[in-house]
Amino acid sequence: MPFVFKKYPAIKGKKIQLFLLHEVGMSMSMAQKTLAKKRVFNNNGHIIENSQILECEYVKIYVFEGHTRGLKPIVEKENFALFDKPSGLMVHPVSRSNKYTLLDEIKYHFGDDANLAHRIDRETSGLVLVSKNKNADRTLKRMFENRYYQKEYLAIVQGEIKQSITINKPISKDNGKINIKMTTKNYKGKDSCTFVTPIKYNNKSNTTLIKAVPYTGRQHQIRVHLDSIGHRILGDPIYGIEEEISNEYLLKKLSSKNRLRHTGANRLMLQANRILFTYDGVDYDILSKLILRELITL
Repeated sequence: MPFVFKKYPAIKGKKIQLFLLHEVGMSMSMAQKTLAKKRVFNNNGHIIENSQILECEYVKIYVFEGHTRGLKPIVEKENFALFDKPSGLMVHPVSRSNKYTLLDEIKYHFGDDANLAHRIDRETSGLVLVSKNKNADRTLKRMFENRYYQKEYLAIVQGEIKQSITINKPISKDNGKINIKMTTKNYKGKDSCTFVTPIKYNNKSNTTLIKAVPYTGRQHQIRVHLDSIGHRILGDPIYGIEEEISNEYLLKKLSSKNRLRHTGANRLMLQANRILFTYDGVDYDILSKLILRELITL
């Protein structure tokens, strides 16, 4: 369980920020973040607010405590590392009930200051870059904000793509029943661009293995862009299928057999396969070591 309660004897009359700083050993930024997220309580279970003076017997703090299930980084440098995330693993918890995510491994291996430099979808497999300290975190996030990197994905899509395509369509929230779904139908969406190159076509299954390079980094960008040109990604439970099926998936009621029947695969056939960037004057070109089993049949 990543979130656990830790209990500390209170020092009455001390401001909570100083208590977290001096008695718990948090950094000032971590103390402020923990208070802002309402994760500090007194012995009566009441939230302790920012700048509050302690009058309680003890303080309880709800903290994220990473644990491992054996996943190790495939590349590790002084300031950053890369993990090969398997499909089905969330990169970070969205609620306290999430028992295991990639962030568990990150904190377990590198400590509290380590963090995700970027995110990929739960069902997307492949490379995730992580920072090992605060300075690296700022540097890497600035790199992603300014697009000083290139990510290449592999995907298996329905139908035949015969030549390279540049998909330049704005992306915005869809107004349908599926809350997380995006769309290209609103011209007022955020500018988004994806370069698609066909690698191999399988006549028997009528599918194409493609390389996708997103120039921008919008939510579900590759998935929604490919669906918008009639080539949805195999295994996608959100795009290109009926909303009733998507809803079953989101409610975790869609069986593996039905998912295969409706989407063409038991997982999303999308992999973050390669990342290129420069850090501290050194160029890096890193490939995923994972293999989509389904590629063997192409």
